Amino acid sequence: MTTKTLMARLRADLATARRARDRERILVLSTTIAEVRNSEIDRGVTLGDDDVLGVIARGIKRRREAAELAHKAGREDLVAVEGSQAEVLGAYLPAALTEAEVREFVREAISTGTTHMGAVMGKVMPKIRGRFDGRDASRVVREELAAASRGDASER
Repeated sequence: MTTKTLMARLRADLATARRARDRERILVLSTTIAEVRNSEIDRGVTLGDDDVLGVIARGIKRRREAAELAHKAGREDLVAVEGSQAEVLGAYLPAALTEAEVREFVREAISTGTTHMGAVMGKVMPKIRGRFDGRDASRVVREELAAASRGDASER
């Protein structure tokens, strides 16, 4: 049994959205597919599902930042549009991880002797990319490194 790649799923969903004349989904999906294609051209390779997830996660982040700026500017109409577009893309991300699950990944990385922020993040990010916010992950890593340096087993 073959599984459909994420890119194939995006294309199939775009075709469905076109048939349904769903303008918002057409815009979001066609933009995302174009971003994936541009990334493939820049890198000179066909992107795998993990890289496509990265493109989708960046699209969601951009839309959330735009919604935040629109909110500050008092443009609630744009907040709704950007939020809705982020939701469309969010359906393509795998299930989100909880902070406890991420802490477990971090503790696992620290237990292998990794004691520097960058090295721990390097081990953890591939496991959580697209499923947990990077800024929150950075905070968790700092907290766990501090707890490990104190030898604070109670916090763990």
